[in-house]
Amino acid sequence: MNFQRGRDHDVPEINLIPLIDVLLVIIIFLMLTTTYAKFSGLEINLPTADANKQAEQPNEVSVAVTASGQVLVNKAPLAAADVKSISEALIRAAGDNKDPVIVINADAKATHQSVVDIMQAAQTAGYPHISFATQSPH
Repeated sequence: MNFQRGRDHDVPEINLIPLIDVLLVIIIFLMLTTTYAKFSGLEINLPTADANKQAEQPNEVSVAVTASGQVLVNKAPLAAADVKSISEALIRAAGDNKDPVIVINADAKATHQSVVDIMQAAQTAGYPHISFATQSPH
């Protein structure tokens, strides 16, 4: 016998609105209390290394970058410091060497862009071997 013939059964359901409200409050709390790191405040002193100086190899092309951004290829200053003129100077300095090692001697206060320009010029000239010169911290 079914005495509840006319009654409909309620289907249980989960009410998501309070759950969403709680999650939004948690997200707002986390956004307000999170501290963000400032990369402009990093102090980095480069370049120094504790390595023995190797003897110069005959297939090395030395490229120096001063703090003011002037570029010197094998101690000869370049008129312009753009990628094309550096690439041409590297080809002239390499001469008959098929695969010279480009040694970048960058001042610690030289801009990162000037070093990247030299790396790009070496790639344009077809010289994949690049090395960075450092000094000992003494």
